[in-house]
Amino acid sequence: MKSYNHSTVFSGLVIDIEQMEVEIGHTGRHTYQIIRHPGGAGVLPVHPDGSISLIRQLRPAIDRVVLEIPAGRLSPGEPPAECAGRELREETGMSAAKLIPLGTVFSSPGVFDEIIHLYAATGISQGQAQPEADEEIEVLRLPLAEALQMAADGRISDGKTLAALLRWELLNRSGELRHA
Repeated sequence: MKSYNHSTVFSGLVIDIEQMEVEIGHTGRHTYQIIRHPGGAGVLPVHPDGSISLIRQLRPAIDRVVLEIPAGRLSPGEPPAECAGRELREETGMSAAKLIPLGTVFSSPGVFDEIIHLYAATGISQGQAQPEADEEIEVLRLPLAEALQMAADGRISDGKTLAALLRWELLNRSGELRHA
């Protein structure tokens, strides 16, 4: 793939939009607009009894309250694991003794370059949440099996949360967690 004529057509608080021409195979050049985002990290808090915590918060972009894992945007130069720990503390008041990588997801790779780094948090200790001014968050603790059922029946529809739940469940089933 070759790209040409890159230009930023919008520069915002969180995202930029870049326009470019891309040469695809032998079909010629095509114009694309790409939403540029600094990326983020999300974390699935796992308690010693195997239950997990999710947060419920309003997402104005879709005008809905969503059940999801704590997550947030990477600060410039911030390692993803540090972002995950920071978001966990801010949004839930929890701290983790260990963060287990669960891989990455692309939120919408057709138009968006955002990459979200996923973690499971274990060795949880509870402190005081410090949400940002624009966050109104409710923390819910539930059995993993119930969260998986909610993912299966559509009550959980956030992509990063679905990926984190699936990957955590598959790690549990595979026995890889005994070696983590």
